[in-house]
Amino acid sequence: MDEINLEVAIAAPHVAVVTLARPPVNALGRDIREAMLRVFDRLEGSAEVRAIVLTAKGHIFCAGADIKEKAAQTSADGDYVRANRLTRDVFFAILDSSKPVIAAVQGAALGAGCVLAACCDIILASDKAVFAMPEIDVGQGGGASILQRILPPSKLRRMLLTAERVPAAEFYRLGAVEAVLPEVELLPAAIALASTIAEKSPAAVRRIRGSFPSVEALDAREGFRVEQIYTTELSLSPDAAEARRAFFEKRKPVFGG
Repeated sequence: MDEINLEVAIAAPHVAVVTLARPPVNALGRDIREAMLRVFDRLEGSAEVRAIVLTAKGHIFCAGADIKEKAAQTSADGDYVRANRLTRDVFFAILDSSKPVIAAVQGAALGAGCVLAACCDIILASDKAVFAMPEIDVGQGGGASILQRILPPSKLRRMLLTAERVPAAEFYRLGAVEAVLPEVELLPAAIALASTIAEKSPAAVRRIRGSFPSVEALDAREGFRVEQIYTTELSLSPDAAEARRAFFEKRKPVFGG
């Protein structure tokens, strides 16, 4: 599957790798955002894909919005409204995905690129990666609503107010990224992690992943109630029955999803 400035490949059984390929900085112009929507919609409907890796080519993961394109926008013909809607749709295509998405951040993730990584379920980063929100330097801002999912308040506010560039090692210390690896090991590690998830019951992964947005928005009591509802449903599923049989027969389960 190919899209403009976007590459999609099946890198392992049931694992799709989506690669930003818009050199030199993988900026999120309208064309690549529209392509990402088409790709994630297609992957959402694919029975063959159970986990997704999001990465990029080159030394920069994503430098954020396309500055030249943004400078040409006008308020008179609704450019800003359409651009903002498209940006939201891209972020929520990842946030609302029923397939877990793993970010493999090989370089700088700036502005909307940093937010894009934060939309993913798990972030792996290379030891060369840095994260920043430089919008304040051009008199703009945004992104806190999603970045607060992975960052403590003080660090988030400092990044938004100072444009500080934070190395991957510091993001790891804060718990914002799962691991920091040499660049050559990054994508294989992300694919291996996605493969581990893809081997699990597709029905269980889908329901657990699908519960994240609602559970995160609820208090502990209501969130746990939501989890109990889908856990009860899953316990009656064919995948759960297969898992129980495999346990007693001392073999690896074969899930149908």
